[in-house]
Amino acid sequence: MKYIIVSIAIFLMNISSFSQEKESIDLVIENDEYWWGGLSSLGYETPYNNNSEVTVNLFGDNHGNQAQPLLVSSKGRYVWCESPVKYSISNGILSVSSNQGKIHSGTSGSNLQSAYKYVSQNYFPSNSKIPDELLFTNPQYNTWIELMYDQNEDDIIEYAQSIIDNGYPPGVLMIDDNWQEDYGTWEFSSRRFNDPKRMMKKLHDMGFKVMLWVCPFVSADSQVFRKLAADGLLLLDAGKTQEVLWANTRNKAAIIRWWNGASACLDLSNPKTKEWFKGRLDYLMDEYGVDGFKFDAGDAQFYKGGLVSFNESSPNDHTQYFAELGLDYPLNEYRASWKMAGLPLAQRLRDKGHRWEDLEKLIPDQMSQSVMGYAYTCPDMIGGGEYQSFLNASSIDEELIVRSAQVHALMPMMQFSVAPWRVLNKTNERICHDMANLHKEFGSHILKLAKEASVTGNPIVKPMELAFPGNGYETIKDQFVLGNDIIVAPVIEKGARTRNVVLPKGQWIDEQGKKYRGGEKVITIDVPLKRLPYFKKIK
Repeated sequence: MKYIIVSIAIFLMNISSFSQEKESIDLVIENDEYWWGGLSSLGYETPYNNNSEVTVNLFGDNHGNQAQPLLVSSKGRYVWCESPVKYSISNGILSVSSNQGKIHSGTSGSNLQSAYKYVSQNYFPSNSKIPDELLFTNPQYNTWIELMYDQNEDDIIEYAQSIIDNGYPPGVLMIDDNWQEDYGTWEFSSRRFNDPKRMMKKLHDMGFKVMLWVCPFVSADSQVFRKLAADGLLLLDAGKTQEVLWANTRNKAAIIRWWNGASACLDLSNPKTKEWFKGRLDYLMDEYGVDGFKFDAGDAQFYKGGLVSFNESSPNDHTQYFAELGLDYPLNEYRASWKMAGLPLAQRLRDKGHRWEDLEKLIPDQMSQSVMGYAYTCPDMIGGGEYQSFLNASSIDEELIVRSAQVHALMPMMQFSVAPWRVLNKTNERICHDMANLHKEFGSHILKLAKEASVTGNPIVKPMELAFPGNGYETIKDQFVLGNDIIVAPVIEKGARTRNVVLPKGQWIDEQGKKYRGGEKVITIDVPLKRLPYFKKIK
């Protein structure tokens, strides 16, 4: 009987802790004030101003990407809470509320730069570490679009060899979902991998470091499921608390719907579960020579719905537990994160479609990551990461892939998945090849900025307003700043062969050697398909 009482008590604590509003604030937005933050996947909607109408609830919803309980403004104002917040803007009023925890708000300086410096130092300070250097210095290659759910030894080797044969620099190679026996059974499938040790050696000899896709889910009714359930390492279904004794956890494991079906889920609030999962990851490294992991599917919404965990936790806490696993593995990648800014985790934007409207979102979404404190970022996969977009070869837009590669080239990381040499003509493929080499050429500079970010908290890439505050650059969403002195202006519009560029005061020189005086007017430049314009400040 005592086990029933304990489980009911935990369930009731979960309900009471996360359902009662405890604090709220209202701020009047000034006429010329702009706000960023909250979600990277809605970065394209920011910055908000007093004419915006928006409502976002971060409790149990990271919108498929990085989330942060932070809002910062161009007037130096900020809002922060250690717990999930709901924020809305209506009739010029910014309202922020939290069901738990104190809301911190104030003013630091008079612009976005001063506000960001304050919040990054006080609420998510960097820890002087960065993810694996190869993530920054060389392009990354993901097997997802080429192989989808048919991850197998022969095709992985062929994909890697084609990278080398086509003259692309080797880098990190990510083996995506379905290399494993089952979710939770983290062992190479014997049906698709004849000799995974030999495969790993071949890939290493080619110059690649190799990551494997993993997730927190466990296939129901598998042998691993039965063992984990018996040991109490899975999240439990609160609806069964009065049906089965706490000790009989096998029949109480929650089954959660996610994009790959219905599975049980690891309870990472339990230290023993973390120890078990880490043991499996370490085994893959020790046994096969795996270099790191792509941690996927840790979204907060999977943890909603009355789940019972070892320690009282919100859905967002579970996302954080999963992200904390990556801190033990320098070669990592996350798509879903909660409150992990300043820490050495590679953060990729959520999968975008093979559409121009999605390409337009890459820069503002990446800038949202930066303003939220996520410095080590990657703008999804080149051409889009939604595999359905590539099932019909006739729908592939070559120009879109080229322009996407150009957006990636001078970002902190760039990631190929669809093979340019397979889907593009020779001229367009050569442009992607040039962009891969451009990223490698800038690799040492990007790595230097990453190391600086690990100390100062300053993001590697910045929106114009963060790098050059007070110049009216708040709404510029189609160019960005690499470091503090390189402005990158990719093309994100189909068919465009000219574009406008804004340069701050000073002398600038573009990648073709042409000089400009900034701060005077908007300049118009020619942008043939092969060109990625960027401008370096010379004084």
